[in-house]
Amino acid sequence: MSLRRLPAILVVDDELRSQEALRRTLEEDFEVFCASGAAEGMEILEREQSTAAIRIVLCDQRMPGTTGVSFLKEVRTRWPDIVRIILSGYTDAEDIITGVNDAGIWQYLLKPWQPEQLLLTLQRAAEVWRLQQENQRLSLDLRTAEPVLKRQVDKKQEKAKGQFGLGAFIRAPGSPVDSVCALVERVAPYDLSVMVTGESGTGKEMVARAIHYESRRADKAFITENCGALPDTLLESELFGYKRGAFTGAVEDRVGLFQQADGGTLFLDEIGETSPAFQVKLLRVLQEGEFRPLGSNRSVTVDVRVIAATNRDLEADVRNGRFREDLYYRLATIALHVPPLRERTGDLPLLARALLEQSARALGKTVRGFAPETLAGLAAYHWPGNVRELQNEILRMVALADGPELGADLLSPRALRRAPVDVASAENWADRLSGNLKERMEQLELQVLQAAMQRHKGNKSRAARELGLSRVGLRAKLNRHGINDE
Repeated sequence: MSLRRLPAILVVDDELRSQEALRRTLEEDFEVFCASGAAEGMEILEREQSTAAIRIVLCDQRMPGTTGVSFLKEVRTRWPDIVRIILSGYTDAEDIITGVNDAGIWQYLLKPWQPEQLLLTLQRAAEVWRLQQENQRLSLDLRTAEPVLKRQVDKKQEKAKGQFGLGAFIRAPGSPVDSVCALVERVAPYDLSVMVTGESGTGKEMVARAIHYESRRADKAFITENCGALPDTLLESELFGYKRGAFTGAVEDRVGLFQQADGGTLFLDEIGETSPAFQVKLLRVLQEGEFRPLGSNRSVTVDVRVIAATNRDLEADVRNGRFREDLYYRLATIALHVPPLRERTGDLPLLARALLEQSARALGKTVRGFAPETLAGLAAYHWPGNVRELQNEILRMVALADGPELGADLLSPRALRRAPVDVASAENWADRLSGNLKERMEQLELQVLQAAMQRHKGNKSRAARELGLSRVGLRAKLNRHGINDE
């Protein structure tokens, strides 16, 4: 077993008694080399530095033939890593300045020296030498690793773009989502605010991520906040941050989401749920590009692209004064609507298979596909919760599955109620209508309107959109059939 070598120090002093005194003081903590002059000291350095043994040179200032500063100046030229220290009985200011500037002296010690103080100084000098070597090694490692790290970062960014960019949209040829993707591709490169609308569960956040990862901000942060989940005071502190002591419980400074998203994108989901008072504060940030954290008297400037989303009819909210008109037009520079799942019938089989693979991986089960009647049942259901509801339905089915295929018996009661009926059932349903053709058509229209209003919980705008009617046209039909809001 090899013993750990002590750090080596070279003592250069023309007085032998001074050499011996220094050796006795230092020999327990250092390997001590002694020289009586500059020439002998240089010989020792040339011999020992082949193994980089000597870390510190402690040199007397006044020596025959030369000065300590001159000697250490040459040491600095040949071995710049060695820590250089002058030991002198003189306090000439000019010597001190010259030593620091020309020879790079780390410390200038005065005689007579105190053993404890000298030993402490030299231990610190040895630590300085170690840190210098570590710094050089890390710098070399970083220079060597830089190309590798850059390739790794580029690879991860490319993977993120594939996972969250336009390639993440699962759709069949001719899908209604094609127009959404085309618009994302066109607006992503420009730092414009985007308003994403659509029902809950349609994938509005997915669209926002795609805009971010297709933009020049893709290598920066994408931060999300659900504005409907927090009251105004908490939402303000989350977005803008606060200083310690700004309010009860603020025990430390907190950086807000706007500042965290600096250079990147901030996604504000459910923006329609915010109050008019908060909307005023948000409008100022969007207009000025700066905000003031709670409890601070300094403004913070940020460069953030804001994408907002809502499942509300914000134009109607603007008309009735619930949402500020100036904020709406500030956020909706580009308006983008995500179609509901019931309008994407061609996409449903592809989505179902992709979600089946995800669910099987998540639950660690082997399920290969759907029975034909299962896919028919999924296609017949109207999916008020959209893709999110479809995902939960398939996850439930995979969890309950015993075999490699998902049968129709695994469909939830809610989905089964909307399963397709056979031809005989359809004929019986038609036979239940009475009267002449006009009267039967009136009965059919009434049932369709009632079903649409039930699905959308009385929301006329969404029901009208599903049925291809204007809001005014829908209201006229509801009034004609005597259907109230309930």
